[in-house]
Amino acid sequence: MRVLAIDGPAGAGKSTVARLVADRLGIPFLDTGAMFRAVAVTAAARGVDPADGDAVARLATAIAIEVDGDRTTVDGSDVSAEIRTAGANRIVSIVARHAGVRDVLRTLQREWMASRGAGVVEGRDISTVVFPDACLKVFLTASAQERAARRVAQSGGDVEEVAAQILERDRLDSTRDVAPLAVAPDAVVIDSTGRPADDIVSEIASLYGKRCGRG
Repeated sequence: MRVLAIDGPAGAGKSTVARLVADRLGIPFLDTGAMFRAVAVTAAARGVDPADGDAVARLATAIAIEVDGDRTTVDGSDVSAEIRTAGANRIVSIVARHAGVRDVLRTLQREWMASRGAGVVEGRDISTVVFPDACLKVFLTASAQERAARRVAQSGGDVEEVAAQILERDRLDSTRDVAPLAVAPDAVVIDSTGRPADDIVSEIASLYGKRCGRG
């Protein structure tokens, strides 16, 4: 499998870059964060405590999650808008801490790739846990201020307040016991601060061609 794994902190531009790279290369794209968000919003809708790992893992097992580009469904219902709300932002990091939930979703992510043979997958533990043998691993980052400004441009809010939230999310993601956010030893680190997306896309696409081939 020719896997391009893109990891990085919240707001680093992973989803945007991953989509553009996938389009450039003509291969599928999977936003694994959408899967965790789908579990989070479903838990909220069904009254499941997001802090109850066993209950959330059972929920993740029981529902059918499909991610196709920008569209995410749970049991056939489109939740694409719901998973991008402030409410989803608040609880997704809690849901993502649970080993049982990550086990369920990791299986789905590997099945997704196995059925396609090649693809761009982005998240926070793709190159370290989900696809440790990926032919190209990229860790995409940016300054907290720039990441906050991007979020505010998309959905409003105060930059300083959003920056504080992002730094707290970074802390939670990098210190959790299960699959923490980390840079894989063989990953290419790319700082997107002040760089246009097309420039980053060209760099990653070139690396993919050199390391993964196109056969």
